[in-house]
Amino acid sequence: MREFIDVTGKTEDEALSKALEQLGLERDDVSVEILERAKSGFLGLGSCPAKVRVYYGEETEPAAQPAPAQQEAPAPAPEKKPRPEKKAAAPAPAVEETREEKAQSPAPAAAELGEEVHDEKSEAIRTFLTGLLAQMESEAVVRVYLPEKGRYKVILEGKNLGALIGRRGETLDAIQQLTSYSVNRSGGGRVRVQLDAENYREKREQSLQHLARKVAAKVTRYRRSVTLEPMNAYERHVIHTALQDVPGVTTYSTGTEPNRRVIVAYDREKK
Repeated sequence: MREFIDVTGKTEDEALSKALEQLGLERDDVSVEILERAKSGFLGLGSCPAKVRVYYGEETEPAAQPAPAQQEAPAPAPEKKPRPEKKAAAPAPAVEETREEKAQSPAPAAAELGEEVHDEKSEAIRTFLTGLLAQMESEAVVRVYLPEKGRYKVILEGKNLGALIGRRGETLDAIQQLTSYSVNRSGGGRVRVQLDAENYREKREQSLQHLARKVAAKVTRYRRSVTLEPMNAYERHVIHTALQDVPGVTTYSTGTEPNRRVIVAYDREKK
């Protein structure tokens, strides 16, 4: 079971900062649940501090488990726990198969994206990435496709591409931004560059959709907001889209880049 502490402050951010200082942890090491929002009152009267619950420990999903008293109340609860775990474990073989079939990855790419493209922009992409990957001592092969006008899909193929993906795709995002900047600064019309390796983008999107549904269920059950980990614009879009039609739940973003987060909040009117 995940441990947590409840901390108050003049604002939600101040309460969170106090908690992190007490625990000696970084923001990415914890998940935050807002219990009470700060109220300023009128002329200082009736003001109320913010109160947050900060979860820390082994489990990575925010507010993954509610308080023990709520879990122990219903008798069937212990029997239901193993079932989601079995379902969650099911994708593991698929991941192993994907790794074993890396050598066959060009086949589905060609089937879905067609033939590789060799125009001015695609060659600029290949030239830049080949040089960058050489500096990174990577032997990944660069394949460039044009699924639609103005959008280039770049797939890196090879072994041990984890270093090119990085923690939560941060390295992959950085390489994508650098490639886009290099290709578009030369003129000739602006294009979009989408970079992927080991099918990371699709796997990450599925993981985020699963997380969104799981958090939404907790929000509607306990009627409390949950703040997710910092995400880039695309990942926040995945969360917003996944929950836009879910009854009783609304989502919005808060903070500034690169620490902008999605808050999943209970909405009584959206039912």
